[in-house]
Amino acid sequence: MPVNGDNVRASLDAHAKICYYGGMITQLEHVLEAHAFLPIGEQNPKIKQLKGIVANSRPNPEKLFLAEGIWMLTLCEKFAAPLDSLFLCPEHIRTPEAAALADRLAARCEHRYILSEKTFAKVSERGQPDGLMALAKLPFFDLAAFRPAKNAVILVLDGIEIPGNVGTMLRMADGAGIDAVFFCNRKARMTHPKLIKGSQGAVLSVPRYEFASVEECAAWLTEHGFTIYLADTRAERYYYDEPFGKKTALVMGSERYGISREWYACCEHTLIAIPMEGSCDSLNVGVAATVLCYEAVKKNKFLRNRQTP
Repeated sequence: MPVNGDNVRASLDAHAKICYYGGMITQLEHVLEAHAFLPIGEQNPKIKQLKGIVANSRPNPEKLFLAEGIWMLTLCEKFAAPLDSLFLCPEHIRTPEAAALADRLAARCEHRYILSEKTFAKVSERGQPDGLMALAKLPFFDLAAFRPAKNAVILVLDGIEIPGNVGTMLRMADGAGIDAVFFCNRKARMTHPKLIKGSQGAVLSVPRYEFASVEECAAWLTEHGFTIYLADTRAERYYYDEPFGKKTALVMGSERYGISREWYACCEHTLIAIPMEGSCDSLNVGVAATVLCYEAVKKNKFLRNRQTP
């Protein structure tokens, strides 16, 4: 009797699936046995804390943010973001890779919880959850240990109010190769869900430092040999006419009020603008920062080394 190739392949595929999922279930059982996971429901204070952080509706003195899914939690692991609590839903753990990640995260997390499928769905922000989420803290970057290179480019965010804009600019800074992002007059909460989502993980990887005042930030930049550029629509010099090529600090002002007046009074600076040829008088701050940062990085780090981006 001839062998049907399709039937053989179907049988092998079914067997492979049994082995695959069987191995994953065994691995997940090991994770749950090796670490003390506490089952909790929707009325537990930890779930209420989690919901408050997701909605940005409650005080967050511990400065925690929600990291959900394999991709984001892998970044937390990669960049050593401290974990406060790990939440696991067994019904949504579908791969050995997810089970292995849960095992590694549980080993470095003090509080571990099991959620039912129903409870997990109420706190998850994803349509198809991976069964893993954590309350994490942002990594700390020590300014005293920061040693900018001679061709460094720093983005300074002065009074930016919209969390999504901050997240977008952190993501851009990562992509452009910006050496650090400085904050002064910060208005947006760094753990705001829209900032975390907008950054696409760059909030974990891009060095960021906060200053108590404009004067303190400007003094640090001056002391370390940076040329300070203020993005100002009134400037007579366009950004593409500036040679850059040295330590560069690009200052972007708030969406409503622009750059703080202290910048104009407390330090030497150069005004640069982006030409606006239409009826609008300015760009979104995130778009403007992207234009300026890529130009400065190109001239400082690529053209200077006779490379092409």
